[in-house]
Amino acid sequence: MELGPYILLATLEGAVTAAVLALTAVGLSLVFGVMRVVNIAHGEFFMLGAVIAWYVAHYMGGHPALGFVAALVLAPLLVGGLAVAADMTILKRIEYDPERTIVATIGLLYIIQQLTLMTYGPEARPVEPPFNERIALPWFEFGEDGRDFYYPWGLSTTSYKLAVIGAAAAVLAGVWAMMTRTKVGLLMRATQADREMALAFGIPVERVYAIVFGIGAELDINHSFLYLFMVIIGGLGSLPGTVVAAIIIGLSDGIISVFFSPTLAKILATLLVGLVLVFRPQGLFGTRAA
Repeated sequence: MELGPYILLATLEGAVTAAVLALTAVGLSLVFGVMRVVNIAHGEFFMLGAVIAWYVAHYMGGHPALGFVAALVLAPLLVGGLAVAADMTILKRIEYDPERTIVATIGLLYIIQQLTLMTYGPEARPVEPPFNERIALPWFEFGEDGRDFYYPWGLSTTSYKLAVIGAAAAVLAGVWAMMTRTKVGLLMRATQADREMALAFGIPVERVYAIVFGIGAELDINHSFLYLFMVIIGGLGSLPGTVVAAIIIGLSDGIISVFFSPTLAKILATLLVGLVLVFRPQGLFGTRAA
């Protein structure tokens, strides 16, 4: 059996997983990196964004592309606005204390879950993508006459999956550019480096925290605890480490799932997390606390 086409297919499937995991994990890592708090309700914000996206797309009407684009714009803005409101009304009042923040975000987790179950329900409802054409994988051989090409394996992917990979790469590049090339990013990095010094220089730290918490929520996947694996392996608070870890886990998950089983992929990911915690607890790109 020719393995090449199947490896290519598995790599593409893993790249889709890696792209979405990277977005989710980068949001969590960004919040911790700047605010030094762990948002336990991080996954619930993603779920809330998905629910809002379905409502917008469902009630928009017309061509599926109109509802999809509207959801793509409105869902992150609404979720980000709710996250900013949660930060200003809850986290700010408890002064971002790490222990109390964990308890508060656990409470926020249950509130979001129960309100969603009461209004939306437990069943899955997909949002129709604006395009989803099948694309044959570029693996071909010469025909019998030695001149014509043909695709002997019949393996394919979809244009939507490729668009997801491209969109995730664009968003991650945008986050990197924001952190390194803008005034907002400079304020975030200053706050991350030394909160008290930032306050002394007149930086509105609480406003920066609200923006970071909102952006983190906007970047929010139902992949169990995989996004937590990303930040553990890459290093909590390290954006490059999180992206590299997402690529490693996402690609390995896709390849192992195709050739063996999804369960084995999750077992190996958990084993990798255990090895990192034993031999490099700060993560591959993290730094030890002084």
